[in-house]
Amino acid sequence: MSSMTYAVADSTTMLRRNLLHMRRNPSMTMLIIGTPIVILLLFVYVFGGTLGAGLGGGGGRGEYLSYIAPAIVLMSGAATAQAISISVAMDMTEGIIARFRTMSISRASVLAGHVYGGVIQAILAMAAVLAVAVLIGFRPQATFLNWLALLGLLVLVSLALAWLAVAFGLVTKTVETASNLPMFLMLLPVLSSGFVPVESLPVGIRWFAEYQPFTPIINSVRDLLAGTPDSTDVWLAIGWSVGIAVVGYVWSRSLYRRKSVR
Repeated sequence: MSSMTYAVADSTTMLRRNLLHMRRNPSMTMLIIGTPIVILLLFVYVFGGTLGAGLGGGGGRGEYLSYIAPAIVLMSGAATAQAISISVAMDMTEGIIARFRTMSISRASVLAGHVYGGVIQAILAMAAVLAVAVLIGFRPQATFLNWLALLGLLVLVSLALAWLAVAFGLVTKTVETASNLPMFLMLLPVLSSGFVPVESLPVGIRWFAEYQPFTPIINSVRDLLAGTPDSTDVWLAIGWSVGIAVVGYVWSRSLYRRKSVR
């Protein structure tokens, strides 16, 4: 077997380990899924009538549901980053990494297991949010190709956030800090085009919203669900996701290598 084959086999083993942890600790998964759903229901049924009336089409709660659902989908993916960061920090502080170092396994597989497990968890959370949105009245107009493109984009975004979350878990010294560091990822969808149109924001916040990564990503998800994808937003979303993934991957490998030689 080649070194690549061994790395893939070891990564699969580590993925299985993380999936078992998810099954034995369902409370974290339920929190990741439940919190965005609560936020979705809160904004749609408490603020949706007023905020929906301010949209371009002059619609009400139903139109606001179509507008906000993509933002909550991305928020559920961002929430997964907190679970990944905590899981990595626990591995680094509880001695299991020292045990792995004595075993003949690929070093990269330990990180890859967290990433792949996190991507699966994120996609499950996103699917749950979409399902609830459909149950309360959201009606996507996406074609089959739009759905495929949407799935590819969400997997790419989840992969990028997962690698960044791994780096957060490695750079922190305690599990408590690891749980707090990714929290800003939950705020970025709020400070974007996710909840209200960018044009309605104050000048300073509008500038930030226009140029931060979640705005083109949310716009792409919204347009794909509506069946009217905008190529500019899609390419910007892909570019941001690839850039974040590369930064997270390089940062994670560097931190893990540095801690492994101690």
